[in-house]
Amino acid sequence: MPQLHITGDDAADQLLSSDPLALLTGMLLDQQVAMETAFAGPLKIQQRLGGFDASHIAGESPERLTEVFRETPAVHRYPGSMAERLRSLCAEVDEKWGGDASAIWTDGDPDGAEILRRLKALPGFGEQKAKIFLALLGKQYDLKAEGWQRASEPYSETGSFRSVADIVDPESLAKVREFKKAAKAAAKKK
Repeated sequence: MPQLHITGDDAADQLLSSDPLALLTGMLLDQQVAMETAFAGPLKIQQRLGGFDASHIAGESPERLTEVFRETPAVHRYPGSMAERLRSLCAEVDEKWGGDASAIWTDGDPDGAEILRRLKALPGFGEQKAKIFLALLGKQYDLKAEGWQRASEPYSETGSFRSVADIVDPESLAKVREFKKAAKAAAKKK
């Protein structure tokens, strides 16, 4: 089992390392908040709900899940919309993948292109998020799916510091932050 070091919180990183649904949830939440905040979200949700299970989360009322997201410290800066996205994601994992998030990348021995297609079909996952998550699986979870590197380009690039897929310690986190900051600055100049 890999040991992720994304959040700076050992308990949050342990949950991400051991629970595929938690990892998928962290990736879902990784927008318009700091990476550490997004990936620490699953632990907050687990603690507030008393567990972390796709069927349980999908069955929560929108109001209750929004409460869970709003509680201090907040799970996300957009509690209502992100709680609903998580409910939708968990419903999909429960209904289509039998509650096992890892089946998305393991069921039927899929290749990289198929895993990418499956990820992009998930609520809240577009092309870029799906590619980053696939690169994370390949780089840190030792995913053996043929073609995962090609399907997740450019995030699969060895030695790059483009995304959460490249974070293994505080130094690599700092490098990813610098890359993102430079990319934002370049986009503003266009």
